[in-house]
Amino acid sequence: MKATKILLALGVMLTTHDVTAEDEYEYTETPKAEQIADLQDDDNDGVINARDLCPGTPATSEIDNDGCGEYIKSSEKMEVRVLFANDSDEIDPVFRRQIRELSEFLKEYPSTSIELQGYASKVGGSEHNLDLSKRRANNVRAALLGYGIESDRARIVGFGDTHLAEQGTDEVSHALNRRVTASVIGYKGEIKKEWTIFTALPKS
Repeated sequence: MKATKILLALGVMLTTHDVTAEDEYEYTETPKAEQIADLQDDDNDGVINARDLCPGTPATSEIDNDGCGEYIKSSEKMEVRVLFANDSDEIDPVFRRQIRELSEFLKEYPSTSIELQGYASKVGGSEHNLDLSKRRANNVRAALLGYGIESDRARIVGFGDTHLAEQGTDEVSHALNRRVTASVIGYKGEIKKEWTIFTALPKS
């Protein structure tokens, strides 16, 4: 009887030991996957940054798998001409709209930059006219910067009275020669837009 009790006690101890050992284990935290690729889409074109080869694609552009818009040749050339009064570098308010539209164009196409060319009429000395033409171009540049265009995207050059648009000596010719024009650099053409409900339908 005594031997039986000892065996039962040993059996209970062994059973308890086995259960305890079986229930004990070392906790290991579930590993988290490290995100290597940039899954953001900064320009909201539906292509993640990691695969987007054209991060500055304008909104509503029709894009390919690389996030690049399809360029089509534009039949219209953007022409900017700001005229000035005699011996003046002040911008007439009537030309502010042109400058604002130019700034909007540069914002829509961030890969482009602008060169502003200043000119003067034959009235006055050549050195004075060269300085005047540079000041005119610089004032147009300052207006562009005021609309939020980065300084490194707008450069100026002054031609003085050496590149006349009109060869006449009358006041109208002089007025047309007192000007600033602009050339867009890096412009490939219009980007094809994605069709929306507001797209104009062709006339039948």
